[in-house]
Amino acid sequence: MADLVIKNALVDGAVTDITITNGKISKIGVTKQDGIDAACNKVFAGLIDLHAHGCMNIEVNSGRIEELSDYEAKHGTTAWLPTTSTVAIETIYNAVNRDITKIRGAHVLGFHAEGPYINKEFKGAQDPKFIHLPDIDEFNKLPNIKMVTVAPEVEGALDFIKACDAIVALGHTSADYDTTIKAIECGANCLTHTFNAMRPMLHRDPGVIGAAVEKRIYAQLICDGFHVMRGAMWLIYRAFGPERMVMISDSISAAGLPAGKYTSGGLAIVVNDGDVVARLEDGTIAGSKCFLLDGVKTAIQYGIPEADAFRMASQTPAELLGINKGKVEVGYDADLIILDNDYNLLTTIIDGEIYYQR
Repeated sequence: MADLVIKNALVDGAVTDITITNGKISKIGVTKQDGIDAACNKVFAGLIDLHAHGCMNIEVNSGRIEELSDYEAKHGTTAWLPTTSTVAIETIYNAVNRDITKIRGAHVLGFHAEGPYINKEFKGAQDPKFIHLPDIDEFNKLPNIKMVTVAPEVEGALDFIKACDAIVALGHTSADYDTTIKAIECGANCLTHTFNAMRPMLHRDPGVIGAAVEKRIYAQLICDGFHVMRGAMWLIYRAFGPERMVMISDSISAAGLPAGKYTSGGLAIVVNDGDVVARLEDGTIAGSKCFLLDGVKTAIQYGIPEADAFRMASQTPAELLGINKGKVEVGYDADLIILDNDYNLLTTIIDGEIYYQR
């Protein structure tokens, strides 16, 4: 594979060149080699979305992962965990049972199973008829699962967490502080869309969030500006820091589309004019219609420093997953995005090759 050189790239406030060899960053510094001209636009590590259900009227549950990975790459996400919702276990199996190494577009790092091992009381927009108790034998038959969301208070959950080889995220849960502490000690290492579909944090009942802060696990946060309002976003940012707060999109099939009626996890949803979220017919929030890059822009608008906002959507999720992505540094995978001054996507580079140009 020939070298790719990005000339005049704005990296951490300085204009430089980036040389890519065999899909990895091999040099950051001015070079005489020719290349593509970034024209002093900003270059960041490609975004990594740990929680996305779909976009463009396609759901992960459908198994159409190749199309979704293409759309994700064209919106700044270069790696992701396609996320299934609480549907029939056979549907989940059919969605995740594939060779993920051959999918073009955003890298599929594995799948995130959001349910079915959750609490019906905090089901959110998940279909209650498919919610059931954790079953490690059932779970182990699902290939390619990298992360699973579990409610730790339901019967058998702690034993499941101990036995589970995937990353366990705690969500859709009424767990109290003590139960959450036990779950973390059993191996849980992340919160699923913090604040949403979980027991609220109170000063004498710190619950899931209080335990997660104390134990310094990771916290996913939907940053569309509606699921979590500005002050609450800042609270999680201050409490977990950019090293532990992970931005997610929680995008659903309506992402990238206008107002209208769609489906998500087999449930009817509607997007009203001007909304960044979709809702069930009873008004329950059903997920975001934003991509991860939209969330990064919102965080920056709210005053989160640019470097931290992008870190929480790239380096931090990469560190949670233990992969060699998420930094514009020598030796890291060359999954990069070039953005203009308003953070609009100009170019997506995956494995050191140009995948998309506006």
